[in-house]
Amino acid sequence: MPDPVLQVEDLSISFTTGETTFDVVRDLSVTLDGGRTLAVVGESGSGKTITGRAIMRLLPRGAGARGRIVVAGRDMLAADERELRRARGADVAMVFQDSMSALSPYLDIGAHIAQAVRLHDPSVSRRAARARGVEMLERVGIPEPADAVRRFPHEFSGGMRQRAVIAMALVNRPALLIADEPTTALDVTVQAQILALLRELQQEYGMAMLLISHDFGVVASAADDVLVLYAGREAEYGSLRDVFEAPAHPYTAGLRAATPRLDARLDTGGERTRLRAIPGAPTSLRDAGPGCAFAPRCGLAGQVGERCVVEVPLRSRRTSGTTGGAHRAACHLDRLPSSGEIAR
Repeated sequence: MPDPVLQVEDLSISFTTGETTFDVVRDLSVTLDGGRTLAVVGESGSGKTITGRAIMRLLPRGAGARGRIVVAGRDMLAADERELRRARGADVAMVFQDSMSALSPYLDIGAHIAQAVRLHDPSVSRRAARARGVEMLERVGIPEPADAVRRFPHEFSGGMRQRAVIAMALVNRPALLIADEPTTALDVTVQAQILALLRELQQEYGMAMLLISHDFGVVASAADDVLVLYAGREAEYGSLRDVFEAPAHPYTAGLRAATPRLDARLDTGGERTRLRAIPGAPTSLRDAGPGCAFAPRCGLAGQVGERCVVEVPLRSRRTSGTTGGAHRAACHLDRLPSSGEIAR
């Protein structure tokens, strides 16, 4: 069996402000094979985007990572700046959340893609690099690509800019693509087109994809496996089918219950039942107590005594997945009630 494209072992990410240092991601371990998509799901502040940036070694000032990150056989945390420049774009590329801010307003679209080509192969001429740009724009479905390469980002719609960013990320055919909320602020039709495009290119190139999202609808249409993060820790990990059909962590069950559904049951008055929101606010990572971070918002906390508020599950336990694969949940409960209340 070939080695996984991505191996993350005991990853912790910390921020230092003044004399205070606190972890925003703790003890995260995942693997991802070529041709598969792992969706990372959670509320804002759960650690999704910062994990993607840590894989790229693009952490902001004051942040640091410890543990091990291996992409296509390259140890990213041990790599020097020269190795990182070689890896970014060739081994691993990233589609950032805001396509407008990811593109320079001073460069046309062709220059963006040509720059990505020539940074990794200076022997390629500017003309040949721009020709590659035309090919990639055509590949991602931008009409009249020979004309489009001369346009500037502000001349593109949001969907076209997102396609251009995808073209720039994939022009060197990386082994791993990190897509950070790639459909944010796009209407549902364009969103479906972008997701279909990513799946098509993934199959064509055989690359692994780390999809960062808060939208379970996007995850359901694109992922093979799902990693649920809460307060910087793994809450649940498993196949898409296991996590959706048999969530094993109260937080995952809460997210699923808060997702709008077309087949939602009507009440006796003919109105659709209201969504069940998870009460409270996400736990402050600075003020997290010694127990499970989700305990203050969990309606099942206390069913195993005081363990929920005084003890964090040291390792995610393995549960029996419906697909026969690994299904982990960081919860003290052996199983969730089939119809129990999961939020206070």
